[in-house]
Amino acid sequence: MNEVSLVRLYALRICYLILAVGLGIYVWPSVIHHTPEFAAAHGIQWALLAGLGLTAVLGLRYPVQMLPLLLFELLWKTVYLLAFALPLWSAHQVTPAALEDIHACLMVLIFIPLIPWSYVARHYILQPGNRWKS
Repeated sequence: MNEVSLVRLYALRICYLILAVGLGIYVWPSVIHHTPEFAAAHGIQWALLAGLGLTAVLGLRYPVQMLPLLLFELLWKTVYLLAFALPLWSAHQVTPAALEDIHACLMVLIFIPLIPWSYVARHYILQPGNRWKS
């Protein structure tokens, strides 16, 4: 019944805490205090990140149930690094702003060893999906 060890549960809670606090410090000041120009240009991106940070708080209480949130975080940053950052780096066109984004996205590397990958494989890859019709 205990598929994820207590140590792994605390490791997951650390991931959620890092995510919630990091986004809280970095994103929420801009969400609370912004200009109309900022809202028009970046509002949707910052709202998504703020919502992600708030949802990460649920992971402190429900670390296993909120695993899809960590997987989403890992996947969107991987997509950014492979599809956007790597071509910029290969073309020697990394700007200071892009470098800042790259560094922020590379922080996701600390999540990789903390995620219970055997649980993820058993429950999200190998387990049959729910039926489509009743």
